[in-house]
Amino acid sequence: MVHPASGLRGTRAGVTAGTRSSLQSNEDHGSAPPRIRVSYWCAKGHETQPVFLKLPEDQIPLVWDCRRCGAPASRDGQAAMVADEIDDGFKSHLEYVKERRSGQDAEDVLARALERLRARGVLPDELMRDT
Repeated sequence: MVHPASGLRGTRAGVTAGTRSSLQSNEDHGSAPPRIRVSYWCAKGHETQPVFLKLPEDQIPLVWDCRRCGAPASRDGQAAMVADEIDDGFKSHLEYVKERRSGQDAEDVLARALERLRARGVLPDELMRDT
């Protein structure tokens, strides 16, 4: 059991007070690679500034998700405004299902489900019978 007033509580083995971690060497491993901060704006005008390694311009993403609202953000604020007007926005689960299935598919699925329920005795035969 460790006493609550122990000086070793919350430290790593090999670390003494006031020194760096034993996992870090005293040698300088060179400087950090060059980085660049890029601004993106969503249609609501929110600015997001992720940091990337300094890369050629064609390797930096043109679109990034807004950190505040989650909408797509572009490096050109005007393009984001136009894209938002074209975008349908949020789709419900039912809208996705309607994209995948036709009306006839929905009728077939419903009919099979009702037949299974009737076979198990959950639904009486006269209830909801097709006429």
